[in-house]
Amino acid sequence: MLNSSENRCSWPLGDDVYLKYHDEEWGVPVYDDLELFEKLILDGSQAGLSWITILKRQANYKKAYDQFDPYKIANWTDMKIETLLKDSGIIRNRLKILAARQNAKSYLELIEKKGNFSDFLWSFVNHKQITNYWKSWDKTPAKTKESEKMSRELKARGFQFVGPTICYAFMQAVGMVNDHITSCFRHEEIRGMNG
Repeated sequence: MLNSSENRCSWPLGDDVYLKYHDEEWGVPVYDDLELFEKLILDGSQAGLSWITILKRQANYKKAYDQFDPYKIANWTDMKIETLLKDSGIIRNRLKILAARQNAKSYLELIEKKGNFSDFLWSFVNHKQITNYWKSWDKTPAKTKESEKMSRELKARGFQFVGPTICYAFMQAVGMVNDHITSCFRHEEIRGMNG
């Protein structure tokens, strides 16, 4: 799918991993609870870094983070945390690793009360993808009222590394928002997935 003749957003240019992610994943609506949980953890791990840093370590994260199984992550021991801090395949930041454990606990509590993580998250966009019509990437916001509300609600439930900017990046990634610029070939394709 990596067709160099296609018009696309400017941010992934120059890196094949980024291009593949842009062309195949970014902005595609995700409704699976566990996939949403994984992406939220990865977005939190990205805080202060570029997304490519995490993207290139995604397979390492999957292995180190027990395939993003929230039950396993919620039960990480302090010894497991110390082991992860020595794992060069992931970002070795104690606060982010501890946040993953806390977020798994919060996730399990939330689905016990709400029954479904996807419905909870998609409620912030009224269960319908928001399609934006930006002409250039520099017009896209860092956060929105929807991401601010999502951030507040997640924090109130104990989630960490879920500020409004992280939440907006997450919303873009999982297709709650279509922020492909209008000249990008994916803008129309993603818009067609809105269901």
